Amino acid sequence: MTQDTATPFHDLDRYLEVPRVAGLALSGDGSRLATTVQTLDRERTGWTTAVWEVDPTGAAPARRLTRSRKGESSAAFAASGDLLFTSARPDPDAEPGNKDDDPKTALWLLPAGGGEARVVATAPGGLSGVLAARDADVVSVTAPVMPRAASLTEDGALRKERTDRKVSAVLHAGYPVRFWDHDLGPDEDRRFVASLAPADDARLELRQLTGPGRQLDEHESDLSPDGTTLVTTWTVAEAGAAQRATLVAVDTATGERRTLVDDPDADVYGPAVSADGRWVAYVSETITTPEQAPVLRLGLVPLDGGEAAPEILADDWDRWPTSVAWLPDGSGLVVTADDDGRGPVFLLGFGAGGPGAGEPVVVERVTADDATFTDVRVAPDGAALYALRTSYAAPSAPVRIDLAAFRASGDAGEREPVAATALRGPVAAPTLPGVLTEVETTAPDGARVRAWLALPEGATASDPAPLLLWIHGGPLSSWSAWSWRWNPWLMVARGYAVLLPDPALSTGYGQDFVQRGWGAWGGAPFTDLMAITDAAEALPEVDAARTAAMGGSFGGYMANWVAGHTDRFRAVVTHASLWALDQFGPTTDHAYYWHREMTAEMAQANSPHRFVGDIRTPMLVVHGDKDYRVPVGEGLRLWQELLTRSGLLAADDGSTVHRFLYFPDENHWVLAPQHAKVWYQVVLAFLAEHVLGESPELPDHL
Repeated sequence: MTQDTATPFHDLDRYLEVPRVAGLALSGDGSRLATTVQTLDRERTGWTTAVWEVDPTGAAPARRLTRSRKGESSAAFAASGDLLFTSARPDPDAEPGNKDDDPKTALWLLPAGGGEARVVATAPGGLSGVLAARDADVVSVTAPVMPRAASLTEDGALRKERTDRKVSAVLHAGYPVRFWDHDLGPDEDRRFVASLAPADDARLELRQLTGPGRQLDEHESDLSPDGTTLVTTWTVAEAGAAQRATLVAVDTATGERRTLVDDPDADVYGPAVSADGRWVAYVSETITTPEQAPVLRLGLVPLDGGEAAPEILADDWDRWPTSVAWLPDGSGLVVTADDDGRGPVFLLGFGAGGPGAGEPVVVERVTADDATFTDVRVAPDGAALYALRTSYAAPSAPVRIDLAAFRASGDAGEREPVAATALRGPVAAPTLPGVLTEVETTAPDGARVRAWLALPEGATASDPAPLLLWIHGGPLSSWSAWSWRWNPWLMVARGYAVLLPDPALSTGYGQDFVQRGWGAWGGAPFTDLMAITDAAEALPEVDAARTAAMGGSFGGYMANWVAGHTDRFRAVVTHASLWALDQFGPTTDHAYYWHREMTAEMAQANSPHRFVGDIRTPMLVVHGDKDYRVPVGEGLRLWQELLTRSGLLAADDGSTVHRFLYFPDENHWVLAPQHAKVWYQVVLAFLAEHVLGESPELPDHL
């Protein structure tokens, strides 16, 4: 194969320099779009973000709105058109000599008519979660506050005391105590609200809406268009150190709270308030059992509480909604969902009686693109949608979807999807070093299994490419969107074909497809992976004699399972992986969630550590010490047992074909730019040695 070297995927330093787009905000009048762009900082050791404006018409080029070393995020438009964002950059209005060695994120405002951005609100622990009402000068933010503090002033004093006394201890009275990559406590999130003064330069008066407690951990919220009501998820504690998400409405004038949805059999999240302020749409996820996988559906509840009970919509639609937004006239909902390796936009249309009438609803696919759409925003006239479009062919970029043309093309249920139109975004898509195609096969139980396949340029029957099987995490997820962390094109640039399959437990293929693997991780997920690998290896462009398997998180679990159940691969890379399920279950950050599925019998039957003696494939183990979802004990035990109990034991002198890449200060993901570079360098060297038969090349500083 001949390889072009003109793409950024051929050079890890150039790859890290590619700007990355995330998030989308639309002004109330529909005339402005804002997004953020992440780039390397000057030292090339961290990331910084800036807010950019995108023309919704596609006529004008994107322009940068903010610039600072600390970066900016959480962009939102106020009703006035002013742009709100958060940043820890220095406040130009701060008193001279008042240097803060640990600046916290503040709320900034950039006037719609031009001028300099200014700080409008601060909190001792920083601010986040910016929500702005569409039709009123009301903003809501989240601030972490110490439990005993009655105000932000008291919070500042308590924080200073902890700092001065060098106290880092946290006293917990409930569960959980950590989440993914960070410790919980001692502070707790509270919601605040403020009125945006049109021209006054004074700081906003933040009024507290919620009090002490962990009810707002990882919460999701929305403001009613008139700013009078905050709708938010509200966590309640349950038996067995478990928790469940309910939905509440909080009066922003009085702080009075009332419950909208409290379903003992489900978690609820993703609330969206209708334009007329009468209804709330949300996503409902049933509580799992060892025998039953979750079911995700759209829910509807009146905002005023009323006598109407929450209603489940489109219960016969066999897809899981991932986000929901309202049409301005209330005639329907704009929904995203995984579907066959894509994430299209769908339209859920209400009957003539509108929402709450109890009439059948119709779900239609709106977008024709082979892509996934996120951050969907609806134009105020309902004629267009704006979103970020991504796929394994291109990273996220802003697009416009002509919803008016779609709705005018025929009667509900008979309309054809439309293609999205690219806007002039702030970042050009990088040139790929290969082509993207699809593979599918039939599993032993008759189920259809499909995958993306990224092939290098020049791969032919006479010069086939070695194959890398990449197994996604989750497990309730799909290879449906661009990933900067696990990017197949870096491997394609070095001549590999990369297979991205969706085995049992993957989303986007219906409830039965998830249920096939529920409680039996080593069953259908494994046989699906082997079947789709067989199909890929049968292609003339693929060299079946040179293969490797890789996975992270649940994908790492599957990589470990693969290593103990087949010798077909020359190498296995396992990142942040589950190894001993009886050990993992009680020590992960949300043990109660896994306990719902992982009975003692399930953990015993499906634990990879039981098959360590059958592992005869060289393995690269990767783990971060700050990983709380899959604690580092999993990686440490896997490493020790590989050397002492596997079919490829360490030699008498301690040497081994296995390797352990350990990051003392990384978490479930490897996020620091130079650590990400090291990750790829080590993985590529390990694969080159065992798959290609080449001498590994590692950086000297390792």
